[in-house]
Amino acid sequence: MFGFSVRIERCQPASTTLSIVIILSAMTIGLFSAAALFVFKGFSPLTIVSKILTGAFGSRFAWMETIAKAVPLGLVGIGLAVAFRGKFWNIGAEGQILLGAVAASGIALFAAPHLPDKAVLPMMLTAGFAAGAIWGVIPALLRTRFGVNEVVSTLMMNYVAAELVQYLVYGPWKGASQMGFPYSDEFVSSAVLPTFYGTRVAWPMLVIVIVAAFVTWFLITCTRWGFETRVIGENPEAARYAGISHARVTIILMIISGGLAGLAGVGEVSCIHQHLTTSAAISSGYGNTGIIVAMLGRLHPIGVLPAAIFLGGLLVGGDVLQTSFGMPFASVNLFTAVILLLLITGDVFLDHRFRIRRDCPASSTAVIAPSDSTCGGKMRN
Repeated sequence: MFGFSVRIERCQPASTTLSIVIILSAMTIGLFSAAALFVFKGFSPLTIVSKILTGAFGSRFAWMETIAKAVPLGLVGIGLAVAFRGKFWNIGAEGQILLGAVAASGIALFAAPHLPDKAVLPMMLTAGFAAGAIWGVIPALLRTRFGVNEVVSTLMMNYVAAELVQYLVYGPWKGASQMGFPYSDEFVSSAVLPTFYGTRVAWPMLVIVIVAAFVTWFLITCTRWGFETRVIGENPEAARYAGISHARVTIILMIISGGLAGLAGVGEVSCIHQHLTTSAAISSGYGNTGIIVAMLGRLHPIGVLPAAIFLGGLLVGGDVLQTSFGMPFASVNLFTAVILLLLITGDVFLDHRFRIRRDCPASSTAVIAPSDSTCGGKMRN
């Protein structure tokens, strides 16, 4: 009597077309799978999905709200995609957003009244990028100099940044005119980003996120630093043998990644709130959701843009679920978690192939072994 063994073999990454098909399938199946869990509450999955999509994309107002959330998600997602390309697992975008918000608020509250109006917003954007970059470089130095795991260091620094914001809004930066609420004073008009009429979408931030996507794509694909980043990400041993400076590449990675997250923080305090507020209100989980955005975009800076719109729509649709069905906002996390799980599963099928082999009884136990074989398809950028 013969048995069977299953061999999982690595192969060349699938073509771009197949990757897109897998991503769209994960998004669609994830939406309906998560919605199906609400059957126990008496809601049809089709009704849930329809309500989410209509609430996120069914009107001009819905689109503008979706874009308002997609802009910070896009900035964070682009930065994380760059960092992940170089195998630096930056889980600290949440803290980098907050530091960018703090730096921009400092300019708006204390420097803006003494500066020419046209200089205020450029200084806020510059300060926000620099603060986020510095907050990102710290764990990069800890890893390259002392071997500290970046997942732990970036994650822990999120809590430090959150407590710093809480200290400021409850302490020295608490606004005298805010009726006891934990907010700073309102920003002067020159420190508020202009928006499209009747919306919360700051058009300068929309321009920045689009430019950032194309600039980072160019850096990754057309520069020596981008080549070194790809080599480190795909084969660290080969990079070391070739004499590529891992420390230099990693620090530049985190300047870009942390800086873009810092810009997202500037947009939140300068447009959405127009004052420094509590850490939970500033970020709204953008740092963590940005990880899913980067994964949905296949770590491609331009691919992050549609992924950010989709996740932004999911967040707006979550608000609709709250108002229409009385569901907690945490239900949105269910949708994002299922989509991420299916996306990771899809990655396995993209980069591996399964072979079922007929064996003798002595070797009938399933075997999982890596292989250098290929199964066709184009290399991903």
